[in-house]
Amino acid sequence: MSLFKSINVSASGLTAERLRMDIISKNIANANTTRTSNGTPYRRQVPVFKQTESTFEQTLENAKNGEQTGNGVEVVGIKEDKTPFKKVYDPGHPDADKDGYVQMPNVDIVTEMINMISSTRAYEANVTAMNTTKSMAMKALEIGK
Repeated sequence: MSLFKSINVSASGLTAERLRMDIISKNIANANTTRTSNGTPYRRQVPVFKQTESTFEQTLENAKNGEQTGNGVEVVGIKEDKTPFKKVYDPGHPDADKDGYVQMPNVDIVTEMINMISSTRAYEANVTAMNTTKSMAMKALEIGK
């Protein structure tokens, strides 16, 4: 794997994890949103990651040369979590039904915070990998002195 390819793979990971953190922040911000533009409570969102695909020719060439085929990661979509909404008894709430229950978003703050920590660690790992690659390149340049 070339140095620039290593940097590109790390950069794709940084971009993906940054988007993941943005979505987690959006989920936390809307944890109490009982009414969206379509009239339902906010529904938790989750990013879907996928390994960046190589062309068949690249994969074959990499296999022939004994190289790895990974090209990084990309976000292929943002899906809504289909778990049911929570029901909370609050008869004074403007969105309460006739029995006094309010449908609340399916966002669990504890789960979101765990996901945020995981995303932060993955982001930091990608930064470390990129810095290591940069350090290797600088050491290689020092050999020529």
